[in-house]
This record gives sequence, C-alpha cells and structure tokens, in this order.
Amino acid sequence: MCASHQKTSAAVAALEYVQDGMVLGLGSGSTAEIFVKKLGERVAEGLNVKGVPTSERTAEVAREAGVPLIPVDQADCLHVAIDGADEVDGKFQLIKGGGGCLLREKIIAHASDLMVVIIDETKLVGALGEFPLPVEVDPFAFTITAKKVFDALRSAGVERPDVQLRRKGDGLEPFISDGGNYILDCACGIIPNAVAADRALKAIPGVMEHGLFLGLARVVIVGEDSGARVMEL
Repeated sequence: MCASHQKTSAAVAALEYVQDGMVLGLGSGSTAEIFVKKLGERVAEGLNVKGVPTSERTAEVAREAGVPLIPVDQADCLHVAIDGADEVDGKFQLIKGGGGCLLREKIIAHASDLMVVIIDETKLVGALGEFPLPVEVDPFAFTITAKKVFDALRSAGVERPDVQLRRKGDGLEPFISDGGNYILDCACGIIPNAVAADRALKAIPGVMEHGLFLGLARVVIVGEDSGARVMEL
C-alpha cells in the first residue's frame, strides 16, 4: 500500500467533477494539495476555472500551480468543493480539521452545490472517533469552553473524552488557526452518535465550529493501489 499513490489516484479522479467555467472550493491538506496541483495542469492546458481556497496554505499552493483565485465574497456561487478528510464512515459522515482549517472548510463545503471528498483507503472507518475531533474555539475563556466541550461530548455518549489544546511544533505556544482561533483536539475513541455530538457542541458559546461534517459530502473518492473507487449518495 502506498498512501501517496492512493491520494494521487483520488485527486485525479476528482477532476471528472470539474467543468469549464466552474468556481471551485479548494480544500486543505495533503490530498487536497495534490488535487490543486493536478488542477493547475489542466488550467495550463486551457481549462477555465476559478478557485476559492479554504486556507492560506491552499492559496499558496494554488498560486504556485497557476490556478486563478477569487475572494469568497466575489463568488456568486460555488459549484463544487473538493476536499480531503481525516475519517469517513459508511454514512459519508466526516471528521475534518487535522490541519486546523475546519471553520473555513465547512463554510465552503456548506456553500457549495456539491462536496467531493478525496481520501486514501486508510481514512475509511466503521465509526468516527479514533482520529481526535478538532473543535475551533475563541481564545477568550477557552479553558471554560474546553470544560463545556468535555461535558457536551459526554452528554453525546462519548465515555472518556480527552480534550487538549493544540499547540505549535515547539509544544509551548497554542496553535492559531487562519481565523485567529484556538483548536481543541478531543480524543473520543468512538463517537456513538455524531448527530448528538454536533448538536451539543454547536450549543456552546465560544465554539466557532467543530470537525464533524454531517450531511455535506455526496461523493467520496477512495484512492486505492489499483486506482480510485467512486462512491456517491
């Protein structure tokens, strides 16, 4: 198994959902970056598209690849959002935000006519929760918010959530999202009821957004050693 090859297979397959004249939501993360680079090759061949990036890093990759970008407030519509995921279950429920871009990713996914998720096969899971659930929070009183997040996850059926502030590589300073917020990484083991967890987390003042993406993905493309498998709802 080669994860890099699988990611490339998924990214290339996602190009089938791109048509001339589209405005695209460009996701974040390693697989999404491969897609953006492949998209740049098509643009060089004459494809006419515009992209709305979900992170500063994606914007940088897109500019290097030659993909034209527009500010999100100049996009009359978003035809397709192409993004990766940290976990995908059989109901196309996702955990995203490992790279810390979940708020902008969810805004773009929700605004798009179609969300296409590109992953390697290691991201397919029977139940969400092994990957820590990111929760983006306002820095003000974040310790109070963290306690509320713990209680919310417990109320949603998570037995022993472990809520930790994400820090930079030095392990000292808090990680800061592109929006200027903190990230709480919540190790859950299993999230037995993602809908209940979504509802409980959204009710907390100070929570800007969380990494459960429910009811958004309609296409999941799984890169495999032999190619790509396309699943549609």
